[in-house]
Formats: sequence, C-alpha cells, structure tokens
Amino acid sequence: MKKLGLCVRYDCNNYGSMLQVYATQAVIRKMKWDYEIILYDKKNFAFLIKNISRLFNPYFIEDKVMLISKKIKIKRHPNIEQNNSTRIGKIEQYRKKYIGPYSTVYKGYNNLVKGASKYDAIMVGSDQLWTPAGIKSKFYNLIFVPDSIKKISFATSFGVYSIPQSQIETTKYYLDRINYLSVREMQGQEIVKNLIGRNAMVALDPTLMFNSTEWMEMFPDNKMSDEPYILAYFLGTNSEHREAVLELKKKTNLKVITCPHMDDFVESDLDFGDEQRFDVDPVDFLNLIRGASFVATDSFHGSVFSILHHKNFVVFNRFKESEKKSKNSRIDSLCNLLGLEDRRYTTKGNIYNQMVAPIDFAFVDKKLDSLRKETYDFLWEALTENEGSCNGKVNM
Repeated sequence: MKKLGLCVRYDCNNYGSMLQVYATQAVIRKMKWDYEIILYDKKNFAFLIKNISRLFNPYFIEDKVMLISKKIKIKRHPNIEQNNSTRIGKIEQYRKKYIGPYSTVYKGYNNLVKGASKYDAIMVGSDQLWTPAGIKSKFYNLIFVPDSIKKISFATSFGVYSIPQSQIETTKYYLDRINYLSVREMQGQEIVKNLIGRNAMVALDPTLMFNSTEWMEMFPDNKMSDEPYILAYFLGTNSEHREAVLELKKKTNLKVITCPHMDDFVESDLDFGDEQRFDVDPVDFLNLIRGASFVATDSFHGSVFSILHHKNFVVFNRFKESEKKSKNSRIDSLCNLLGLEDRRYTTKGNIYNQMVAPIDFAFVDKKLDSLRKETYDFLWEALTENEGSCNGKVNM
C-alpha cells in the first residue's frame, strides 16, 4: 500500500480544526491509502537563527501577542483558568483517541527533508495553513519536500484576501512546486491564479466531505441539554454579536449556551449566556450543534456543521473588512458556494427574522453532493496518477 505523509495542524486546541483533521484522515482512508501525520520538531538553535526575520513579520507577531495576552488575562480569573485547562484536557483526550497515526519525530529541518523520501506523496491540508504568519516554517508550504516526491494540497487556506508584497516571491515559489493544487476558498483560487497563472481547484473543506448521516456513524448523537437552546459560538470579541443573541433570546425565550474564551479571553463573556460549557471536546461541540434550536456563530466550522445538520443559523463576521488580518474570506466562499449569502448577519434588530427564515437545504445538499464528487475526483487523480496498482474510484 502506498504511504502518504500528512502535514496537518494536529496540535490545535480548536474544535473545528480537530474535527477537520479527523475528516481529512477519513477521506484518505476512503481513498484506500495508508498515511501518517508528520511530526516535525523545528525548535533548535539553527532554526531560531534562520527564522529571526519572523520577529519582523506583523502577522506572526500579532498571533503570538494574542496568545500571550489570553494567558495573562485568564490568569487573573483562576476559575476560568481551571475551566480552560479542563477544556484543553478534553481536547487532548480526543486527540489521543481519534488523531493519528504519527510518524517518528523529525528533529531539525535536515532530518525532515531526509524523512520525506520515505513517502510516495505528501499532502498538506486543510485549514488556514498558508497564512502570512507561518510562511517561514517551510513545513505547511511543503518546501521541505524533494522535487521527486508528489506534493498535494487539499483545500488549504491562505486565510486572507491578499498576500503581503514582501511574501509574494516566496509564495509563488512554494505554490509552483505543488503538483496538485487545491484551495478552500474562491479568494485562494484567485490568489493562485494571479501569482502563478494556475487554476487551483476550490475543494470542499474535509468536514464537508461527509453528510450528517456519515458524521452520525462516526460520532453518534449525545444529548447535551434537557431543554431547547440557542448555541452562541463566538471566537471573536465583537460585543454587538452578543447583543444580537440576547435579542434573539428575548424573542424566543430560549436559553443560551456558550463555549467562551476559545481564541481569546473576552471580558464580556464572563456573564454572557445561561450556560457556559468548558467540559466539551470536539465531539461534544458537534453534539451541541446537533441539539441546538438555533446557532449564532462567527466560526467557519460552526457554520459548516450547522449546514450539515440543517440548523437555522446566522454567521457573523469575526473581523472587520478593513483589517489586514481579516479571515472572512472563508465564510464568504462557503456562503457563496452554497447559496447561503442571506445567512450572513446584516443589521442590528433583525436577527430573529433572519434566523427563522427558511433555508432550502434540498438545494444545499444537492450542491454539496456535486462539490464532493468534484473534490473526490481531484483527490483520486492526485493520488492515483501513474499508480498501476489502483483498483477503482471511490464510491459516492
């Protein structure tokens, strides 16, 4: 059996990302390939010297400042710190149970390059692995992979609308080396076309490659509340979004369940929501969406699982369009692809009407089936070209 090396963000304490890694593995198994997640320990003196320029990368600095700021703020609230530790522990248990297998640890860049030769192909994806913050890593952009090894990107995201001028040449270099190129957003397709003139496929995020029945087979339903509720899952800090949910609560008389302080510590979330759930792993998160009467979110994967499970939902912009770090393009692409532009939060005072408006899920499901076939066809070609031992396409 052919061996695939997988470059994914396996160590992220984010519900959507962890479900996405699991879905990526499930897709590869469906393609009948053996695989392992590549473990890379880049932290050595040589790496630090070579990458000192990252200290001048505003995207990298901003990400690190946010992480440090969250830790400092949480320490001021011991109960939140304890609850957050509980959540991280739950995610780690999930990771141990569902994510893997893993390679041996490649320590240092030279060993990583040598290790790449053991694979028949190496794939990166999905998630926001090509953000400007991480361009110097030489890992998710597959720069470490020798020319002789097949390189594939599976619905990988830049996470931004445009590439900084200072990174254009490096971005062009790594994109042009990838033999089979797919991106997650239409904006990513445009970036690739503008930089290297290639037509990258817009592939589905791995979580969308399975319908609700298939997700139920992977993770059976488990009731998360004895009474109806609104799930408010916000990763951003916008207070107006919380106010909109409270407006919805008044109109519906439903309680509000939250999973606060995921990406950042948000002061207003200390008393937002009727139930604050920390003792939640990625499967519990999935079940919170399954059981919700309504979902209000600024999360890409919060939107994805709402769509898959036919939930009435409204999705908010986490970032201002004027922000350089804005990652709204993934929400734009998701809604545009599936004809769900009207699920984007519009104006204050209108969330109830927007939330209860019917969704044509028959159209959405039909569109997803078509996009799944296109994505599987892309992966089939990428993984089986010039492989005489292949024994038939994936059954849809």
